[in-house]
Amino acid sequence: HRIWLEYQHDDNWRWQAKHEYGNKGQGTPAIDGENRTMWIFEPHVAEKVFEDYVREFQIPVYSNEWLDRQHGVTKDGARIVSVTMLSGKTFVGKMFIDATYEGDLMAAAGVNYYVGREANSMYGEQWNGVQTGVLHHRHHFGVLKTPVSPYVVPGDPASGVLPRISTEPPGEYGTADKRIQAYCYRYCATDHPDNRLPFPRPAGYDSTQYELLLRVYQHGWRETFDKFDPIPNRKTDTNNHGPFSTDNIGMNYDYPEASYERRQEILDEHRRYQQGWLYFVANDPRVPRDVQEKMQRWGLAKDEFVDNDNWPHQIYVREARRMIGSFVMTEKQLTKKEPTPDSVGMGSYTIDSHNVQRYITPAGYVQNEGDIGVGIKPYTIAYGALVPQREQCENLLVSVCVSASHIAFGSIRMEPVFMILGQSAATAASMAIDDNAAVQDVAYEQLKVRLLQDGQVLE
Repeated sequence: HRIWLEYQHDDNWRWQAKHEYGNKGQGTPAIDGENRTMWIFEPHVAEKVFEDYVREFQIPVYSNEWLDRQHGVTKDGARIVSVTMLSGKTFVGKMFIDATYEGDLMAAAGVNYYVGREANSMYGEQWNGVQTGVLHHRHHFGVLKTPVSPYVVPGDPASGVLPRISTEPPGEYGTADKRIQAYCYRYCATDHPDNRLPFPRPAGYDSTQYELLLRVYQHGWRETFDKFDPIPNRKTDTNNHGPFSTDNIGMNYDYPEASYERRQEILDEHRRYQQGWLYFVANDPRVPRDVQEKMQRWGLAKDEFVDNDNWPHQIYVREARRMIGSFVMTEKQLTKKEPTPDSVGMGSYTIDSHNVQRYITPAGYVQNEGDIGVGIKPYTIAYGALVPQREQCENLLVSVCVSASHIAFGSIRMEPVFMILGQSAATAASMAIDDNAAVQDVAYEQLKVRLLQDGQVLE
């Protein structure tokens, strides 16, 4: 609702007339008055809403603090007593919530977790594990009319393999691996000349990294701009689309468990790759003219991420660690084949994963693997998915790296769902403090009553 209110002010429509954008992203006409919503917005507007909440409720926020992952978690039995940052600051508490994308507190507290894809056989699933031969969406090389050679000299393995293609075997269908679905930055572009900065040439730019993209274009692919999704003021929320796009496939496998320093290297490489991809399409003379001329009309928005060279601060961590908690959400709960106990919120996104690897097929062609998209109906999420196993930790709730299989997490991992689960986790933590109870002993019926009073939707 606060987003909707922001866009009722004419001075917030600097680059586009309000009527020109229309009602994209707004709730149905039945949702009006004090509940009127708008679900599509500019990054700086979303940031303002969160900052307003922090200020209005006088929430102390400690920025740029990094958990000492080796020595910073002090426990007494199965309870966390305090957490210490690399700065030396120590925070003592009765309850702790890990709401990070990486799950560092969860891991440092000794809670079990999984990284990668479980075998289908582990939980009786269909869409987990290696998914060779499964080609959903249009983010694979099967969308092209003819196969693409992965070799520097097409058809000649002796010439070497092009960059961004793995020479490792992909694995057998349905088996487990430790690979992670690809990350990218959801950058904000604009085609308004007065608010547009040309896509920058990143330090270390190497045009050879994008040779495979040229082959995609040579095969007639022209969907470069299909995920330039419009947001207000002639800007975009831009996402990966196609067989060789902004997803940096195969380059994030270390990230979930890596040191802070190694993670920064991965982030830097992702930024270099993605900014290089944009610069390549906009400037390399080998890119088809029709694509390049259109790309040159776009650039980074001058008035977004102004303190970070107009680039998003946060990479899209689609998946990292996943807790193995008191209850594990799987494909079976999402498809209603098995019941979900003790709902604390709902999800609705498709059973989804972005690509996990780019490999060479037995026939000698390049292919992507791991992209899944299976439609489902809205489903409930169990309280047990936020709760560690009792013997591991009694006063920690995990609201992002929740207890779910890879493919179930692929649906749960939406930001609105993280907010829903965050509210439920905080409510449970408050009740546990009041009752001097372990998170595993929070009375669900009482939790349910409070959540419903606060407007949560549980079924």
